[in-house]
Amino acid sequence: EVTLVESGGGSVQPGGSLRLSCEASGFVDGSAYCMSWFRQVPGKEREEVAGIRSEGSARYADSVKGRFTISQDSAKNTLYLEIDSAKPEDTAMYYCAAQVEYGGNCYKSRHAFSYWGQGTQVTVSS
Repeated sequence: EVTLVESGGGSVQPGGSLRLSCEASGFVDGSAYCMSWFRQVPGKEREEVAGIRSEGSARYADSVKGRFTISQDSAKNTLYLEIDSAKPEDTAMYYCAAQVEYGGNCYKSRHAFSYWGQGTQVTVSS
């Protein structure tokens, strides 16, 4: 069973930085996984902010390009999200998610992700 556990959330001032981590376990040996970070605020849909394929290529939502960096340490089975130049509108619950990567395809829709963490809260405020 795949388990994802996020950490690193907290409060940061506008313009500040924060690094989120997601430790994964239960991945099947020999399978490839697409990993993403989503965020959600009350009353709004969960949105993908960054995703990374098993071979390392990344994609970002326009709202975070140039400020967020997604990375992974395969040896540690850990996914990271570096948040720089934080803005108040980055305030949200952040979730780590994974889907099996079939044929090199990674789908952006949240419905394509089978595995989710419990979330970690990020608050950007002065």
